[in-house]
Amino acid sequence: MELEKNIYPYDPELAGLPFRLTGIGGSRYQGHIDRPEGYMWHQILFCNEGRGMLRTDGKEYEPEPGCIVFLPKKSPHEYLPLTERWGVCWLSFDGAGCDETLRLLGFDTPLVIRSDSREEAEKLFQKMLDSQTTDILYSGYTCSGLVYELLLCMRRMINTDEDRSRSRRMSMLHPAITYINENYSQDISMSFLAELIGITPQHFCRLFRSTMNMRPGDYLLAKRLEAAQRLILDGGRPIAEIAQLCGFQDAGYFSTVFRRNMGVPPSMYGRNIPE
Repeated sequence: MELEKNIYPYDPELAGLPFRLTGIGGSRYQGHIDRPEGYMWHQILFCNEGRGMLRTDGKEYEPEPGCIVFLPKKSPHEYLPLTERWGVCWLSFDGAGCDETLRLLGFDTPLVIRSDSREEAEKLFQKMLDSQTTDILYSGYTCSGLVYELLLCMRRMINTDEDRSRSRRMSMLHPAITYINENYSQDISMSFLAELIGITPQHFCRLFRSTMNMRPGDYLLAKRLEAAQRLILDGGRPIAEIAQLCGFQDAGYFSTVFRRNMGVPPSMYGRNIPE
């Protein structure tokens, strides 16, 4: 998308619409913008070429071509080019039901969306731009729906990218997770699990935590306690034997850990569960 004009549609009769396009435009030579008080409207920026710097919410970003930036209204921000030519297309919007919808979508803080598939978002932008010259009478109503559609598109882009990333991480971790599930009763080291998937122990721990939302040791402990619960409910085995079968070398430690996690000692677990 290349654009060298700015349009600010205005129609007071549209003030009650849930979404209202308040501006649309762009430049191949985006300049320095500094708004310590934020902007009066919500903004979406499409970064097309070159590189820029964005400072907002106490963080710094360098949006690359393909990035989409969302800036809530009244959110202090500053952005500036880092290359001679920084191509940016933008739109601004507001509306009667806008703020609550943005909150429900998770768009209540600044976002930088990096995605390989923003074609749908670009098409929606182009439709809004075209409506300003080809559908003047009804463009406000048309763009109201298109702004909402664009926000939903951006939400899907975030979910899709997160899902893809987690899927790749899960595939990488799969041999280690399978080994834990099948061998939780054995002495398992983080170094061994890391070697299984060909990375360092430090990288393995970071990868596991970011993917599973827990440390590898916590996952192993959870599998051992899960097995212990089943064996206790089955009955017929002493606590010391259950501890050994589930990978705990010391029955006293097993009892302490079990009570800390389950709220009762192993000897009392299941007594209040109805038949």
